[in-house]
Amino acid sequence: MKPGYKTLRLIAMLALVQSALPAHAGALAEALEQAWPLHPKAAALDARAAEAQARSDLAASLTPAPAALSLGHLNDSLGSGRGKQEWEIELAAPLWLPGQKAGRAAEAASVMDEIAARRAALRLELAGELRTAWWALAAARQANDLAQRRLHSARSLEADVLRRYRAGDLSRIDANQARGETLAAQAESLQAETALQQAERVWRGLTRLPAPMRLEAEALLPGRDTASESHPRLAALSSAARVANARLKLAQTTRRDSPELAVRVLRERGDSSESYANAIGVKLTIPFSSGPHLRRDTAAARAEATQAEAEQLQATRRLALDLEQAHRDIAAAEQLAAMAQERREVTADTLQLAEKTFSLGESDLTALLRARAAAFEAEAMSMRQETARGSAISQLKQALGELP
Repeated sequence: MKPGYKTLRLIAMLALVQSALPAHAGALAEALEQAWPLHPKAAALDARAAEAQARSDLAASLTPAPAALSLGHLNDSLGSGRGKQEWEIELAAPLWLPGQKAGRAAEAASVMDEIAARRAALRLELAGELRTAWWALAAARQANDLAQRRLHSARSLEADVLRRYRAGDLSRIDANQARGETLAAQAESLQAETALQQAERVWRGLTRLPAPMRLEAEALLPGRDTASESHPRLAALSSAARVANARLKLAQTTRRDSPELAVRVLRERGDSSESYANAIGVKLTIPFSSGPHLRRDTAAARAEATQAEAEQLQATRRLALDLEQAHRDIAAAEQLAAMAQERREVTADTLQLAEKTFSLGESDLTALLRARAAAFEAEAMSMRQETARGSAISQLKQALGELP
């Protein structure tokens, strides 16, 4: 026969060990940096940051809104025509209510902090998408490699069976079985290659980068079992709650529209024989407080604050459950990987014996094919469990709020 299963298994083991070694450290981190500018929400956060800076600039200004200049003119040209003239210039500026300036400054500062926290949370969310794509790509690549090796082995077996069939050692049924095994392996190889191409497209869609040649597992630092308050998701919700409370305080401070102070300059004459007389005046406009208006604004702000605090509490509970599940997944993956490796060794030994007895004519082709199918299934399961273990580690780091 051509290179036997034992040789192919040794090659597979070496490839698996090599893929587990750290290739270029930080590949996921580099992918995250590449994918971040492509994320559609990143540009929106930049725009919100500019809006928050404008809010801060407005809170630092002398007036809550720009001043207004008005110009008026009156004459009797359409009436008696005696030359009556009147010119009026008014400069009006709104005034800060007590506590309103500080309230707006606090709101602007809290909004800027929230945007920074949401940016960190969005980066973590994007890291989760990359981790999912990373391990989907690893699984697809392993399945494709295994399918290619199965096809190579099936073709080698078919060639050997055909040779013995022509020599009269095997029947035509055996030749047909060997051909059927090759066709099944070809179909599996085509499906695996298609799945790999799809996984690579998902990766390129996120990063605009080609799929890395080698995919290594992330390192898990010991001593991290619970999510801290600095978790990006919790920090973002906490910042949102602070923004809502700042808006509530601002709404309670702004009980009416801003008062307005105006300076008026009047220049007039009664007719053309008189000289112009000048006058100056001051006007203060104080709007009345509106109860329904105030209740509307405070109720909306209070509802926003209550919702933000409830979401923060819910996220804390959900993160605790995610961490608990991630630890369980890692423990289960460790056990399953050990059992899959043991099964892989047993089926590999069985296949070696089946190949030997078939070559000596002591067993039929059907027994060999069953042993081959069991060996490839066990190898596929072992590789899937290794991938599942690496994926579980990434999910734990994701639940802990750690970036690649």
